[in-house]
Formats: sequence, structure tokens, C-alpha cells
Amino acid sequence: MATKVLDRLTVAASPPAPGGVLPLTFFDVPWLFTGPVERVFFYPYPHTVEHFTASLLPSLVSSLSAALHGFYPLLGRVRPCPDGGGGYEFCSAGGDAGEGVELTVAESSDDFDELSGGGPRDVARLYALVPQLPKPEDGTFALAAAQVTVFAGRGIAIGVSIHHVACDDSSYMHFVKTWAGQCRVAAGEESADAAVPPPPFLDRSVVADPEGLAARTLDEMRQLAANGPPPPPPPTGPPPKLVIASFVLARDRIDKLKQRVAANGGGVHCSAFTVACAFAWACLARIDGADTERRAHLLFSVECRRRLAPPIAQEYLGNCLRPCFVEVGMGDLLSADGVVVAAAAIGASIRALDDGVLAGAGGWFHKILSLVPQRPMSVGGSPRYGVYDTDFGLGRPSKVELVSIDKTPGTVSLAEGRDAQAGIEIGVVLPEAEMARFSACFSDGLEQL
Repeated sequence: MATKVLDRLTVAASPPAPGGVLPLTFFDVPWLFTGPVERVFFYPYPHTVEHFTASLLPSLVSSLSAALHGFYPLLGRVRPCPDGGGGYEFCSAGGDAGEGVELTVAESSDDFDELSGGGPRDVARLYALVPQLPKPEDGTFALAAAQVTVFAGRGIAIGVSIHHVACDDSSYMHFVKTWAGQCRVAAGEESADAAVPPPPFLDRSVVADPEGLAARTLDEMRQLAANGPPPPPPPTGPPPKLVIASFVLARDRIDKLKQRVAANGGGVHCSAFTVACAFAWACLARIDGADTERRAHLLFSVECRRRLAPPIAQEYLGNCLRPCFVEVGMGDLLSADGVVVAAAAIGASIRALDDGVLAGAGGWFHKILSLVPQRPMSVGGSPRYGVYDTDFGLGRPSKVELVSIDKTPGTVSLAEGRDAQAGIEIGVVLPEAEMARFSACFSDGLEQL
């Protein structure tokens, strides 16, 4: 099951990118000291490594180069502002400065069909397909890396890592679909007008910060680092083996959940996203053996591009997310109507955004920190990003995995289903024994609809 690196390429923008300096907005700053968003896209590819190297790899390289021309901030680094004021900024030298994104080309002897399936798999096996960002240098750090792994005669996996401070999932998928579209153009399959999405919008001034939230949040983060709690005691035994698995809420199951919530949830507006989050939350609560006297918490992000006043372009490159906080009684979540209770609370939190999407922004960071000891469920990804529409000239992916959900315990991923009737795909990372209990809860819950 070894993965062997065949080559490491530094892919620059073509034509050369203009370069420049961009500020971090208050939407970006909270992600400064986190890590990358990491996805793997699996495609059937019944050819040899030699065929891949001669036929597909040149198109992948040239199309990545073309995509990076518009997304040139991903070529650069985040660095401390040179004015000594304590802030950070994106900096890309542009031109012929030698900047590029590292593209790793690898070969794997692992089982492609198993890795690209939905059953429980060791997360470590998927990380062999995920590119690591280059190590920080002199207080700066790189933002993006890619990897293409060939499974001879079976398929290929395309892994993309982008540091969360550079962009949210909307921008992440905008970049990946631009790369994929350029790949189809390079292969002569489509014209650029048909295949390539609109270019990214790079003007950071559209995100106003009259209250200085970016600087305040950064100061709070520094104070936390300086005065944080002592490290926890070392573990007494080996860590549990983490496995990742996918669970599908088919469209008819989603409709039944909506009907159940509509009949019992007090008239709450109920979307597919709402019922999927509620169902996953109720299942996770049931495997936890939790104290029914405590409160249960859910944390998810809402994209703000269209909710800001004035709205900003959907192609805006950066983070534009606000957190939503949901709280219910654990006893209520574990009850027979737990999904209804959860969906009603989620719907109410979304409805509250009508009062102003930036309301309470000054307290978001502290509230998130206060919830960490409560082990909230958090949500990564969304069905609206269309990850299964990512076509590098190989058709739709057979599987897309948001691997980085394993970094934060209690995080689930959401994506649209691969085919028209699949509904929503829910990704979960848990220790093996807990995964078995989650699977049983999920199946039991569906049978009761």
C-alpha cells in the first residue's frame, strides 16, 4: 500500500502573474493559525502510469499554470506586515520571481476501489494522497499545494490543499473548477468560454471593517497564545485509530425529514441542509453516551457574500463566512423528536441572520473558543459547492473526500450526492468503535422515517 513519489514540480503562473500585496480581512484573520482545507477527488482511469505521464500529466500541469494566473495570491505567502504593526498580509512577488505551487506526482499500490468507496477507511491512507504545504519560513507560510496520485490500471486521485486563511470553500472550489476547466481546454475538449468559470474578484476593499475587527481579533489571538492554559497531560496509551466514512441521505429520505419537521417543528423553514445537519447531530449525540443534563452545541458557517450590504461578487477570493451557533438540551436532542428539535433550532439561527449578518461580530471569536470544551458538532463543506461537478476531462469524480475534517473532533462534512437521486453525502471521522455505533444510529434513524 506504499505511495511512491515520482516527481515534484513547481508550477508557476502562465502567463506570469502580476503579483501584489493584499490585506487580511476580519473574515480571514481567525483562520491565520489553523491549517489547510484538504480534499481528494477520485476518478476512474484504467491506464498505465506511462500513459498518464505522456497523456494527462502535461494537461494537468499546463492547466494548473493557467489557473494560477488569475488566482495568483495562492502563489505567494502570508507574512507579517513590514511596517512592524503586528498585522499580516498576503504577498506575491509575481512575474519571474520563481514563485509557484508545488505539484507532487505519485504512484500508489493501495486499493483504489476501497479508498474511493464510502465505507470506513483509515484516515492515514487518505493522507498519503494529500499534499503537504511547504514548511513555514521566516514567519511566512505558503498557501497551496497539489498532488496527483496514479493507481495503475484503476484510477487517479487529485489532492488539493489550500490554507484556510487564503479562502473559504466557495473560493476553494472556484479555484479547483478553474483548474479542471482549463484542463479540459488544454486537452482540446472544450473552449475556454464554455469550460472556465469567471475569474476571481481580488479587491479586498469591498469587505469594510469600520470597527477594526481584524486588528482586535488578531490581538485576542495573541493574548490567548501568551496566556493559554497549560498543555493537557500526555495520553496514557496509543491514540485510537481514526476511520473516515460517508453516509447518504437520499432525496426521498430528505423529503420525509422535511415533512416530519414541518409537521412538528413550529413552522420552521426547513432546507435540505437543515435536516441533514439535524440528522447527523442527533446521530453523533447518540453515540456519545452524553450527560442528558448538559447542553448540546452545533457550529456551522454561513457564506456572507450575498448577505452583505452591499453584496459582493460570488467570485470574491477570500474568506467570507460567519459562524452560526445552535444550542439545545442534550435530553431533547436524544429524544424521539431529537431531529425535529435540532432542525427547529438550526432554522431559527439561520432566520436570525435577517437581523444583520454581521450582528455580534466582535464576539464571534470568543464564543467559538468558549464552545471548544463543550465538544460541539461542527460542519465543513456544503451541498451548494458542487464538488461532484469537478471534471478534469475524466467525467464526474467517483468520490470526493474532505479529509481535513479529522483535524477537529466532532466535525462532519456535507456535499451534494454524486448522482441526481443521492441527496446529500455526510462525511464523518471517528474512532472505529464509535463509527460502528454512528452507522447503526444512522441506519436506525432512516428506518424510522
